[in-house]
Amino acid sequence: MRTISTILHRWFGLVTAAFLFFSGITGAIISWDHEIDDWLNRQFLDVATEGQVRPSVELAKLIEQRDPRAQVTYLVMAPKPQESLSFFVAPRVDPATGKRFALDYNQIFLDPHTGEEMGRRHVGVAWPVTRANLVSFLYRLHYTMHIPEFWGSNRWGIRLLGIIAVIWTIDCFIGFYLTLPPRRRASAARPAAVARELDRGFMARWMPAWKIKTSGSAYRINFDIHRAFGLWTWALLFIIAFTAFSLNLYFEVFSPIMRSVSNYTPSPFEQRVAAPLDRPIVPKLSYADIIERAEAEARRRGWTTPIGAVAYSTQYGIYSPRFFNPDDDHGVGGVGPSRLYYDGLDGRLLGERLPWVGTAADIFVQAQFPVHSGRILGLPGRILISLMGLVVAALSVTGVVIWSRKRRARELAKARAAPSRVGTHSVPAE
Repeated sequence: MRTISTILHRWFGLVTAAFLFFSGITGAIISWDHEIDDWLNRQFLDVATEGQVRPSVELAKLIEQRDPRAQVTYLVMAPKPQESLSFFVAPRVDPATGKRFALDYNQIFLDPHTGEEMGRRHVGVAWPVTRANLVSFLYRLHYTMHIPEFWGSNRWGIRLLGIIAVIWTIDCFIGFYLTLPPRRRASAARPAAVARELDRGFMARWMPAWKIKTSGSAYRINFDIHRAFGLWTWALLFIIAFTAFSLNLYFEVFSPIMRSVSNYTPSPFEQRVAAPLDRPIVPKLSYADIIERAEAEARRRGWTTPIGAVAYSTQYGIYSPRFFNPDDDHGVGGVGPSRLYYDGLDGRLLGERLPWVGTAADIFVQAQFPVHSGRILGLPGRILISLMGLVVAALSVTGVVIWSRKRRARELAKARAAPSRVGTHSVPAE
């Protein structure tokens, strides 16, 4: 069992090492994505004008009038004080080619008072990396490795890292098992009673695995770091690995499992098949229509929080008004704000998503991102996740070093054994 576990741990580690190294480093950084991005790109945000704020729906129409190739897919209802309004856009389909227009941006910033454009950028683009898109580049690197879209889908990178997360989750248990001291078996020279007595010292034999012997060789210190870091942070490593799986393979694996084994309420997105990227669903209702319906529904429910933003999914044909006050879009515990879902073609109310409300399975699903990002614990949680990103990167590097050292040792042993085998075979039979 131990031999098989060692082989699995070796190959699981080698397969996932590079992915986890980059995901760990980027995860440590993007825990502070908003803060870093705001610091790097104040030119998009700071507004010097004053006066009445123009309605976001009106500004969204202005964007589409200025560039008919673009369709607004996300708008914020109210700006923060002295800041711009941000809009996300997606390319429309070119009637001449049947393909989407090639836009060099997907986010645009407008002065909320005048409608003047303050800047635009292409967030999440793989190249070139600039000051404007650095944070979004790292964010997408974290969960997609910037694997491009093909076969009509842009989820291949997400799926690949989801598979890596599954392997990592399994390897958490294998790695933990390998830290345990081997069980001492009974034999002729060691009766069962003696073996049991020796096993009573199990904890004493396991304790060195939790320590780093700083007086040892460089390789020994590297090995101790790999083993001790893995033990001390094991629970957090497992949680991060599992939530990475649930988030990246949400539609493909996690949601179907949850629906089959628990009392889980699927979202409207999970009940529809995504349209191909070059065949987006064009809504028949406008943002203004949806906002009017959502505000009426909120009044009926007794909600007092305003609509903070509205998103439209071109692949699913769903509007999702989100209710939050400015700068509170992460919601309580990072689970996000309350949402309503409307069909973009006929305006039907499709469902709702209320933070920390629903069955036990619903709340478990909602908790996946807040737990993975650390936002469920607020600022301390984000700090902890940043540190864990560095731990994941360190485990990847130290694991590869251990494999490399053992591989060289095996090759050296084979080289030393080769002359003796050659000499044996060269002796003529008498």
